[in-house]
Amino acid sequence: MEKKPKEPGGCCLVQMIFVLALTILAYNLYHGVWPDLRHHLLDKADLAFTFRNDVEVRGPIAYGRHEDQVLTITRSEAARSDAALPVLVFFHGGSWANGSPEAYGFIGRNFAPRGFVVVNAGYRLVPEGRYPAMLADSAAAVKWTAQNIARYGGDPDQIYLMGHSAGAYNAVMLGLNRRWTRRLGLPDDTIDGVIGLAGPYDFLPLEGEGMKNAFGEAKPLAATQPIRFARKDAPPMLLITGADDEQVSPDNVRKLYDALAAKGAPVRRVVLEDIGHITLVMGLAKPFDYDRRVKDEVSGFLREQIRDAARERVRSERRAREMAATRDADSPPTREVRDPAPPAAQASGDIQPAGG
Repeated sequence: MEKKPKEPGGCCLVQMIFVLALTILAYNLYHGVWPDLRHHLLDKADLAFTFRNDVEVRGPIAYGRHEDQVLTITRSEAARSDAALPVLVFFHGGSWANGSPEAYGFIGRNFAPRGFVVVNAGYRLVPEGRYPAMLADSAAAVKWTAQNIARYGGDPDQIYLMGHSAGAYNAVMLGLNRRWTRRLGLPDDTIDGVIGLAGPYDFLPLEGEGMKNAFGEAKPLAATQPIRFARKDAPPMLLITGADDEQVSPDNVRKLYDALAAKGAPVRRVVLEDIGHITLVMGLAKPFDYDRRVKDEVSGFLREQIRDAARERVRSERRAREMAATRDADSPPTREVRDPAPPAAQASGDIQPAGG
């Protein structure tokens, strides 16, 4: 009996069904378990589907005295030992009350192989982490990174911030309100770009227990809003949200984008259809990155910023050379001045005694 050829795509269909079922399971587990366990689910799933875990993870490393003031560092083992790689600092979500750097190891596993040194930074959580503690801690983590990342193969002159949800608030606020970096003595150009994933940027009046616990004691409340600090010279920003986000309204992204764009700031807004608050960050972890939109947007933005920064460095070096050449051309030629030659030495017999 002649065998019929297999229908094309059957295997792929089974894989798609499996991943879809796993996605639905993970989504429901994420919403149905205790928060401390919830934040580890994506990381465990990503680790299980990472067949070549060729990254080196250092930490947790303390950047402060509180137990939450820690960070981890992830670097690809394939990177040259003498390479200074761009740095991606990630702040986790969790309503400023939950989460830890270790629970987001998938950020490092997915972006270190793309040529980054990834820093997962923690910060004090509520109640100790009420505003402005989360911002003071996030700025301190950036300062630690700027001062120490060279020892781990990172380039302190290329630091990009990224965060999800509450972590996106931290990242964007550091990019807009220079108060937090200036008070630590950091130069204004320390942050080279910011990526906000489903972050709250304009959320007054306060609604929900998480917001009230984190910001309820702040005075004045208006100072807690990133949109109040929109400025023309802000670092380049990528603001991503899901059209189906029911936890943090996509209006937050729209309003901040409009405020920055009105001032002429470099900002990009991306609204992803059929994506919610949790599925947005799930798109950065395996196997859920079969929908590559989130990862591709983030990677594309980072590549663009790194390319533009490299071009600007070349232009700056060329301008410096041209200015030096112009100064040399405009300077009058220097005349060599020599001391007069000393008189010829007399023979000792010719020396006449003084006096008469």
